[in-house]
Amino acid sequence: MLNYSEMTEALRDCHMADWKYEKIIEEIQDFEKGLDDEHEIAIKLASFGSSITMVVTSIGYQNPDMLYFYGFVNGNNAQLIQHISQLNFLLTSVEREDKTKPVRRIGFRAPDDADESI
Repeated sequence: MLNYSEMTEALRDCHMADWKYEKIIEEIQDFEKGLDDEHEIAIKLASFGSSITMVVTSIGYQNPDMLYFYGFVNGNNAQLIQHISQLNFLLTSVEREDKTKPVRRIGFRAPDDADESI
């Protein structure tokens, strides 16, 4: 017999951004477990004929279909707005730039319940 959690999962729409967000969280947390204190997680993006490495500090979503990645590219603030149908990136690690500060791990944000925006 299915328990409540299993029934709820069976009814979820796996095509919504919140479901994709949860799956990304699981993969990132597994990846971060393998990092030492000298490295942080980053994502490598291929776009416009070049490769960009983004040090991600936070991820959010907006249903039905948008994911938001916040962080830094070449030391500058950056935000990637990504439609779930085009989600494609490589998880990688980069050496920490400032070893005097605690290691950064990615944080996760759910949308505001009132308007589902970040």
